[in-house]
Amino acid sequence: MTAKTLFRILLVLAFLVPSMGWAQTQDGELDPERFRQEIEAFENWDAKNSFPDEAILFVGSSSIRFWETHKAFPDYPVINRGFGGSMISDVQYFYKEVIGKYAPALVVFYAGDNDIANEKSVAEVVSDYKALTYRFHKDFPDAKFVYVPIKPSSSRWDYWPAMKEVNQQVKAYNEKREYLYYVDLATPLLGEDGTPDDSLFVEDQLHLNEEGYAVWNQVMAPELEALFTR
Repeated sequence: MTAKTLFRILLVLAFLVPSMGWAQTQDGELDPERFRQEIEAFENWDAKNSFPDEAILFVGSSSIRFWETHKAFPDYPVINRGFGGSMISDVQYFYKEVIGKYAPALVVFYAGDNDIANEKSVAEVVSDYKALTYRFHKDFPDAKFVYVPIKPSSSRWDYWPAMKEVNQQVKAYNEKREYLYYVDLATPLLGEDGTPDDSLFVEDQLHLNEEGYAVWNQVMAPELEALFTR
């Protein structure tokens, strides 16, 4: 096992049981403030470095965070604001910090995985998604928003029926709105038997390895070419 792989596994383990030791709000939600340190790290980076205008913003949970988007899409102005363990409601809570301030031309969004694993219902997850995209469109009516569906993984295979239902409902919702898009990065992760291809995941069987991200890059690249305009 390489040092890089070990580091990634240790980092991932921090998010496998997201409710342990984390405060909850009065309505039972995990407190979004648990991510304050990560958000402040983004703000500190932005204070010292410039970021591109009208960029492609990748935002969401750890599948975004671990995605080496700058290397994958070097010809585009890319910003990555993934923070591991986050749910859609967390992105909404930190909307100004991780979306609003960048005024992106295109958002590529992945979240919902942790939501279902934390026992949120399909209806709650879809409702959170609708609220987030409504806010985004209100603020940036000329921008586009791409939903990356919740991925199938062996470690959360028991949750797949609910996750798949979220994906289907979001896809149907997006198809009725010209600014919303659905890019299927979930199906390419399934093997011929219809179960997750474990060779595309790191040892935790939850997060993608380099081969898994290569599959995502191959599918996403032509989509970005078609959707991104400045």
